[in-house]
Amino acid sequence: MYEKYVKILKDHTLKVTSPRLEILKYLDEHHIHPNVEEIYSALKKKHPSLSRTTVYNSLETLKKNKIIRSLTISGSELRYDIEEGMHHHFICTQCGAIIDIAISCPNMDRTIQGGHRVEEVQGYFKGICKKCQTKEKGRNNNG
Repeated sequence: MYEKYVKILKDHTLKVTSPRLEILKYLDEHHIHPNVEEIYSALKKKHPSLSRTTVYNSLETLKKNKIIRSLTISGSELRYDIEEGMHHHFICTQCGAIIDIAISCPNMDRTIQGGHRVEEVQGYFKGICKKCQTKEKGRNNNG
């Protein structure tokens, strides 16, 4: 169950700890781009002795080692995403959902040909997600 995450940590020469494993598993299974508080609350249920500081420090270590990334799409709030290659995000202006969008950057080749090394691409779209549009249509049809 945790072999995949143990391998990731070992490949990055990081100490394998329970909080790191749990955070990786949570982010891998929940592509909701949670903030620190959401991750802490979810993991605290299963691990009552877990501290907010441990979660924060573990996230920082995983981020520093490029295993996860942080996003600052809305204001200054950090959201977390497991590193799965470069991709863009869609943020719903109604419910706040952040959804992965598998679109490659059209300027990537030009940037690399210019001799630059791209380490991160931050692209996002804002609008109303499919779920909110469906709810909106339902309200409009009933009223």
